[in-house]
Amino acid sequence: MTFYRNAVWFVKGLQEYTKGGYEAAAKHFAQADLDVNLAGRSFMITGANSGIGKTAATEIAKRGGTVHLVCRNKDRAEEAKGDIVKNSNNENIHVHILDLSSPRKVWEFAEQFKKDNNLHVLVNNAGCMVNQRELTEDGLEKNFATNTLGTYILTQALIPTLKASSDPRVITVSSGGMLVQKLNVDDLQFEKGQFDGTMAYAQNKRQQVILTELWSEQHTDIHFSSMHPGWADTPAVRSSMPDFYEKMKNKLRTEAQGADTVVWLAVSAAAVQQPSGQFFQDRKAVSTHLPLAFTRASPEERRRLQDALEQLAQEFKPAGV
Repeated sequence: MTFYRNAVWFVKGLQEYTKGGYEAAAKHFAQADLDVNLAGRSFMITGANSGIGKTAATEIAKRGGTVHLVCRNKDRAEEAKGDIVKNSNNENIHVHILDLSSPRKVWEFAEQFKKDNNLHVLVNNAGCMVNQRELTEDGLEKNFATNTLGTYILTQALIPTLKASSDPRVITVSSGGMLVQKLNVDDLQFEKGQFDGTMAYAQNKRQQVILTELWSEQHTDIHFSSMHPGWADTPAVRSSMPDFYEKMKNKLRTEAQGADTVVWLAVSAAAVQQPSGQFFQDRKAVSTHLPLAFTRASPEERRRLQDALEQLAQEFKPAGV
């Protein structure tokens, strides 16, 4: 089954996830969807110092939005801020330093942010693909801590602030790679068997898609969506998947093409006409499963995922938060 899933996914990717796939899809875009004035609206984008996050932040800033860049590295974040201000002529760009792999720091950051700011749109873009099994200082597997638990805590903590805003939205940048994975709630931190960083990442991305669906059911006054940016030429792809990059570099999307659906979901009126909780590719809701791949999780497995994340989140919640 693993071979079947990977083969079907790769053929699909060659048709849809490449630069050519984007260009074909873009023929059907309504360009007016992005003709918006975002003055007075506040956006948080994690992992915004490069790649898709930085590009999305720039496009939102160009339209007048206030943008909060949440990044791990201060120097790179400040450099990104300078570029975004220069390219957008928008000074309302703010840098916040946070390592999403540290659950206590995520809690503390979210609580402080809520005291000082309002928020209309959260873009969960930060992620990592560590190819050797590595533990954080809290004893958590690093991919899981960053991609799943960090995203879960940040979103959960900011939901009350989002609900207090008009037209609140949460967009999670997932990956089409999740199509090759069925949720494995019995081994969330990859303690069993041989570790494969690419499959760990894909499993995290499956978890993000399921969380998006669950949140949409539980918080109907917020519009939730997840999305696949396609195969884009970003620093993250070059560093974490060098073999894939070398094979595919002439077919990869630009960062702007990868970020297009993030921006569309974050700013357009058309996006929120779509039902909450869906998975998007090139401005269109698409299936979260390959044909005959048997990757659907049961309601019990989905509930167990959220319960396990909530239990971990509470374990790391600082006193007084």
